[in-house]
Amino acid sequence: MTQRPSPALDWPGIVAELHRRGMTLTELARRNGLHAAVCRQVKDRTNFKGQKAIADFLEMKPEALWPDRYPKGKPRILDTNKYPPVASLKADAIADTRAAA
Repeated sequence: MTQRPSPALDWPGIVAELHRRGMTLTELARRNGLHAAVCRQVKDRTNFKGQKAIADFLEMKPEALWPDRYPKGKPRILDTNKYPPVASLKADAIADTRAAA
C-alpha cells in the first residue's frame, strides 16, 4: 500500500508564513483579482486559482503544499507496437449520391 505524501506546510503553517511575510488571505486574494474569500476557502475546498496564488506568494509549488490534490498520474502514451493505429472509418471513395437519395 502506498503512503500518502506529506505536505510541505500544514494549514496553520501556511497562514503563519503568510502573516510572517505581512500578508493576509483576504488581501492576497484581492491582489490576485479573486473574490475575497477564495484563499480562505482553500483550506476546505479545492480552488486551483487560490492555491496558485498562495503557493506563488510563498514561492512554492501548489503540488508541494497540497500533494493530495495534485495526484501523480501515469503516462498515457500507448505502445504503438502493442496497439497499432486504427484505420480511418471514413471512406476514401466519393459518396454515392444515387444510393443516398
